[in-house]
Amino acid sequence: MSMIRDLRAAVRPALRKSTATYGKYDSYDATRDPSASSAVVDCAVYRKGRRVLEDPCVTPHEAMLRVRDGGGFAWIGLHEPTEEEFAGIAAEFGLHPLAVEDAVHAHQRPKLERYDDTLFTVFKTIHYVEHTELTSTSEVVETGEVMCFTGRDFVITVRHGGKGSLRALRHRLEEDEELLAKGPSAVLHSIADHVVDGYIAVAAAVQDDIDEVEIDVFSAPAKGSPRGSDAGRIYQLKREVLEFKRAASPLLRPMQLLSERPMRLVDPDIQKYFRDVADHLAQVHEQVIGFDELLNSILQANLAQATVAQNEDMRKITSWAAIIAVPTAICGIYGMNFDHMPELHWKFGYPMVLGAIAVVCVTIHRTLKRNGWL
Repeated sequence: MSMIRDLRAAVRPALRKSTATYGKYDSYDATRDPSASSAVVDCAVYRKGRRVLEDPCVTPHEAMLRVRDGGGFAWIGLHEPTEEEFAGIAAEFGLHPLAVEDAVHAHQRPKLERYDDTLFTVFKTIHYVEHTELTSTSEVVETGEVMCFTGRDFVITVRHGGKGSLRALRHRLEEDEELLAKGPSAVLHSIADHVVDGYIAVAAAVQDDIDEVEIDVFSAPAKGSPRGSDAGRIYQLKREVLEFKRAASPLLRPMQLLSERPMRLVDPDIQKYFRDVADHLAQVHEQVIGFDELLNSILQANLAQATVAQNEDMRKITSWAAIIAVPTAICGIYGMNFDHMPELHWKFGYPMVLGAIAVVCVTIHRTLKRNGWL
């Protein structure tokens, strides 16, 4: 029994160490501070809604020391950090290894998770790609990701993607001292509101593209352009709308939780603002669902038009084949070279046959044209 107790005593510290750290760092190492790399975009401390650290070379470790000494909260922004660059910050702030892994490797589904005293939120950002003409290979929307670690006295944002910078959002928040004084939850709300506002702008632009495709499908085709040639553009637009849907739809539940369920890390006054974000997100979700259904209808109409055009072509081909069959049959009969055939040696036999062919062909042509086959 004493051997078992000794073994447990030796294992427990190692287990605590593995759950409180990430990677190869068990504590913050100032010599390997990730702020020296390009991953840290900005690092600042805020007290009573004001930025109190203006030194651009301040490290996350120094920022947390000042927060613990004088209060306020730290906001650290990173862009596509590696495991090594993020390991020190993860150890300093006690971030959960699973959340850290998601933040480093990205490509996550929008979600809200709670790890002890930290909220981990994943947002999918959407940006509209400008194009002069929508083609079957056009990129309509471009996605990125913003991960947000929200604690009692810190906010860590990790951004992935070439667009979606939060610099302008930070500057705008710094001008609203009353809101920023609410703490880290005010930053989380502003990021959520910023992402959803981007959804609204992209939805309006995508609506214009869908309207353009719809007009092209139901208008007369350009000369030399067959019916149904817009299927490639419709399918590409549908794929882009699906990407949009993957970003917006999973975020509905997290926004509802933040707006309805009381949380220790979310200021009650800020929680009211999350309701507005949730309402806007629900509106965007309904728009995206409508886009998908509308594109399905447009695609079906386009395919129906192509089928109708093919049927019209087949009717024309069949009509001309029927007309050509008359002279082919008559010429085939009189080309058999039998000795005893009616009108074979008659003086007016040749012009009579030609006249009969012409009359029959004209009659068939007029009949088919009257019935809409030609």
